[in-house]
Amino acid sequence: MARFTESLPAPSVLIFDWHGTLVDTHDAMFSAMEEMLPQLEELNLVERLLPEDQCLTQDDARLVRYIRIFRRLHPRILAERRVSRTDIFNAIFGEDRDAKLIAHKAYNAAYRRYFGQVKPFQPGAYEYLSALKALGIKLAVSTNRNREFLDKELRTVDEGRWQHLFDATVCADDVTEYKPDPQVILKVLEQLGVPADDRAWYVGDSFVDMLTAHRAGVAGVFYNGAGWEQARIDSWFSSRDAPAAIVESFEELLDLLALLERREPSAFLQAPAEVRPRPFPPPERPEPRIEADWHPALVKLIRPSVVLFDWHATLVDTLDAMYHAVDDMLPDFHKLDLMDRMVAPEDSKTPEDARLVAYVREYARLHPKVKADRKISRTDIFEVLFGDDQEAKQIAHRAFNYHYRTHYGTVKAFEPKVRDVLEGLHRLHMQVGVITNRDREFFEHELAAVEGTGWSHLFDADVCGDDTPLRKPHPDQLLLAVQKLDYPPDPSVWYVGDSTTDVIAAKRAGMTSVFFNGAQWDQPWLNRIFPGTHKHPDKPDVVVNDFSEFWALVLACEIGPP
Repeated sequence: MARFTESLPAPSVLIFDWHGTLVDTHDAMFSAMEEMLPQLEELNLVERLLPEDQCLTQDDARLVRYIRIFRRLHPRILAERRVSRTDIFNAIFGEDRDAKLIAHKAYNAAYRRYFGQVKPFQPGAYEYLSALKALGIKLAVSTNRNREFLDKELRTVDEGRWQHLFDATVCADDVTEYKPDPQVILKVLEQLGVPADDRAWYVGDSFVDMLTAHRAGVAGVFYNGAGWEQARIDSWFSSRDAPAAIVESFEELLDLLALLERREPSAFLQAPAEVRPRPFPPPERPEPRIEADWHPALVKLIRPSVVLFDWHATLVDTLDAMYHAVDDMLPDFHKLDLMDRMVAPEDSKTPEDARLVAYVREYARLHPKVKADRKISRTDIFEVLFGDDQEAKQIAHRAFNYHYRTHYGTVKAFEPKVRDVLEGLHRLHMQVGVITNRDREFFEHELAAVEGTGWSHLFDADVCGDDTPLRKPHPDQLLLAVQKLDYPPDPSVWYVGDSTTDVIAAKRAGMTSVFFNGAQWDQPWLNRIFPGTHKHPDKPDVVVNDFSEFWALVLACEIGPP
């Protein structure tokens, strides 16, 4: 049932947000976002992302971190399909107006390739809008969409039946500012000759919409078509800017108007009961994302005495330099005679691996989706391409190192908590080491550069790719690390890494494998990359999604069973 404040009067005008309220353009929107976000570096927007400690919520901080590292949307956002590009840009750029304008412009350029994929957000939208119009309520749209997009989508949706329904429409390029600036609402009211008061309702699906309504001085009606939990909605608002009403569907919106009509019998031209259509079902919810079930709460592990970490994409982010070097290196495969040494398709672990091999063989570059995903390391790439051909992988690593010299140097902590976790492990009297396939000349530079002060003092041992004859996934580097620490290779040594090669190396060394799921793979994908077959038997002992989960796991083992 709709929730509303007792003082809310019946509306004379209903102004609707477009995407996520009246229509579903998620397919086009997310396609455009996934095309635009990899451009952040060339748009000079990476450094303008909001620092995590300045984000409004932990969810926003995680989103900033994920976009900074992977240049794509967090998988949970893609699965839930609840937020708009405006929500995203406000979360990741905060009050940086110029950064948001650059991002919106780049988004619009990408959206031109996808817009037109539009459908009503919920069944019966046309019938409900027609009923609202029959009540004598003026209808309007205020949106951050550009005019070229809204007009096309209005002509397209529901075979064009909606075009006569609206008395006014205002788009982002009709004003000078994007929401949450109130101009898009105030301009509609000006066109309609209606005052900015609580008889003007702005119906929208996001926090930004409600903030825009509050700044415009109108009543905000939160349309919860995305199915947010009530506690989550309440957490977004203060008593000052809370929505005047919350509805789950257009059926509930008609219920609310019927209640208000009893209080104000002359508010509408007709009674809502006389014009409302037969009930239509509420919007469909997207299928829930399946989280990893190798969860810390479900496993029993031996307390670690030694914790070894992978470097790249676990402790630190060096993805920009890594992918630039891979781009430069792959064309060299022809002169290095590596093209014919790639694995046969039938020897690939997954169909995706087979497609990667085929693409590199044909084009001497990574598939654009691999580069856009930014989820696999050069070591994993070489494992996919060359399988058990150690000599070919060594040649490829040397070629990578040659090109990496041009790009390396920029290194950031993967998460703000990383240093705290490393220092906390020392306080628990655990030995800490780092294992990397990076050559020592690169690793030592990055180790000294991270966070401006370096982390050299945080590790009791380190082993690089050129310290042993064979690199991960062979266990040689891990075995050398525990040898340096004068500790046996057993399950009380944890190896924490983000790749399949890290898991394989840990299992072959007889150690506990902690898979660091910083890329946020879901369970179906983890099942594909760790199939547990005779040919590919190695699976992690546990999966952690961030360093908070990892730290909780360590403390649980530290305390031990009750």
